[in-house]
Amino acid sequence: MKIKGEKRILVTGGAGFLGSHLCKRLVEEGHDVLCVDNYFTGRKRNIQPLLEAPNFELMRHDVTFPLYVEVDEIYNLACPASPVHYQHDPVQTTKTSVHGAINVLGLAKRVGATIFQASTSEVYGDPEIHPQTEDYWGRVNPVGKRACYDEGKRCAETLFFDYRRQHGLSIKVGRIFNTYGPNMHPNDGRVISNFIVQALTDAPISIYGDGSQTRSFCYVDELVEAFVRFMATPDEITGPINLGNPSEFTILDLAQKIIDLTASRSRIVKEPLPEDDPVQRRPDITMAKEVLAWTPCIGLEEGLKRTIGYFDALLSEAGEIRNR
Repeated sequence: MKIKGEKRILVTGGAGFLGSHLCKRLVEEGHDVLCVDNYFTGRKRNIQPLLEAPNFELMRHDVTFPLYVEVDEIYNLACPASPVHYQHDPVQTTKTSVHGAINVLGLAKRVGATIFQASTSEVYGDPEIHPQTEDYWGRVNPVGKRACYDEGKRCAETLFFDYRRQHGLSIKVGRIFNTYGPNMHPNDGRVISNFIVQALTDAPISIYGDGSQTRSFCYVDELVEAFVRFMATPDEITGPINLGNPSEFTILDLAQKIIDLTASRSRIVKEPLPEDDPVQRRPDITMAKEVLAWTPCIGLEEGLKRTIGYFDALLSEAGEIRNR
């Protein structure tokens, strides 16, 4: 028997970076949480502290195959999200986004669950407008190396809204911009984890292009807060809604800030710009402010300090940290 207010919640990709933080938040709120992950990029150590909680359950499962459980809400976070990982097996990446969406949507339809889709700012591609608003349709290369992720996520959004129109499903679609914090994979190739690991080991910091391209970075706790607020909105609020921090920084400025915060001896080296790498990426979060009453407030420096502390401990544990 469920306690009043307690929900049965499925989190796919729950052992990943974002999923592990979301599981922790939901467990702390007293919900019965089922974490599902195939551990392609997720790690058991991310959810290790939750394993003793009586309201947390862990299941190894790939969302490209159907899942039959009884739940009230679903957060679909399953998909590798960094270029290094999603380009490793691009066919499987597309299957995870598309087949995975079909499977979790079918589950939500069967049990009458509200379902949240972790979409991405990558649906905008290399944008022609700046900042990006939700009504912008994007500029995506459908045959490039990043298309397995970009187009997979775009197709997943299509499926979510078609299930809404055809079956009346309660959906929430959030477009996630760059997010960072503890539990990031140290070898995921994302800019913040790359720079921090390189800085802590005094290795050269690799910048692609001239470093003038810009990104916006949201600390993970604030993103999870947006997820929870979005899920609690009325049924007619479907999104898509941009979720990210609108403060914008050049990649070169980010590298220098991380060098300063880690007192690193690393030098900056420049590498060729990857194919289809966006020049600018910043969310317009007007809708999130109005609908969710949500605005990120953790500044980049504070968030970086917390993230550096995590990687410092992780590398020290692995014996890879520099002598200081």
